[in-house]
Amino acid sequence: MKRQFDDILLGSIELFCLAAEFKSFTAAAVEAGVTPAAVSRSVSRLEERLGVRLFVRTTRQVRLTDPGQAYFAQCREALGRLVEAEREVTGQQLAPSGVLRISVPTPYGHCRVLPMLGDYRALHPQVQVEVHLSNRNIDFAEEGYDLAIRVRPPPDSNLIARKLEDAQLVVVATPAYLARCGTPATLADLAAHDCIQFELPSSGRRISWMFRQQGVDVELPTTGSYCLSDDVLGCVTLVRHGAGLLQTYRYIVEADLAAGALVEVLQDCAGRSRPVTLLYPQNRHVPLRVRSFVDFLVKRLASPMLYSPHIKEG
Repeated sequence: MKRQFDDILLGSIELFCLAAEFKSFTAAAVEAGVTPAAVSRSVSRLEERLGVRLFVRTTRQVRLTDPGQAYFAQCREALGRLVEAEREVTGQQLAPSGVLRISVPTPYGHCRVLPMLGDYRALHPQVQVEVHLSNRNIDFAEEGYDLAIRVRPPPDSNLIARKLEDAQLVVVATPAYLARCGTPATLADLAAHDCIQFELPSSGRRISWMFRQQGVDVELPTTGSYCLSDDVLGCVTLVRHGAGLLQTYRYIVEADLAAGALVEVLQDCAGRSRPVTLLYPQNRHVPLRVRSFVDFLVKRLASPMLYSPHIKEG
């Protein structure tokens, strides 16, 4: 195989990644034990080789350009694999380490994943965790994520999918709202109620509510005076303050239900759920930090009574 990189170029890539991580040539220089001028020369060398600007430089800070961000994601992954390959060969990879980047939907992050991260790091203190809370689908290759958790996972044959749980759906309201507007007894009664709407940012479509009526799955469009997009937890705030009825995931409101702050209605038509899936790239070499986090989440969340615990290729 023809040699593509010399020692100077590999060193330049390492210094570029440090500068991108610290957002500072000076901090990168301190970390690497070189001068800021050496970091600047290395970045300039890469920019000349690639024919693109990697950083926007000002007197106060440096920040990655869009091409720089894409290049950083790929370089960081490549360097991480080199380090882990060396540790694996020499037997030094005794514990997960490095930066773990995960993308999680906002409600699932707040109610499920974030409360568990302290326990995970207690088991694996050498792992640093970066969490991106968002409901959008991310690009693993372009954005440098290790893992993503999604409801309605996108079809992608290059991803491994591991089901975590079936998130149950419930319809809830405050006791005060039900005292004022009445308690719906049938699905037809929803037409007379304020049903808080959530609009999918990707399509602009309002989500239909899902029920199981006499063993038959039903999707029902509803109407109401309030419509939110992007942040599902905004809908939960509305329902907690008596704005109307809301269909949401049980895990979000289980504490409210237990305390009596919210009341579940239409229980005879309940039973629907959505699968929550853990996704990661189908690479031949999966970093130990990724494997350890997958095992941790599956042990905490997956129910063997509901589905096979084996990894499935998406």
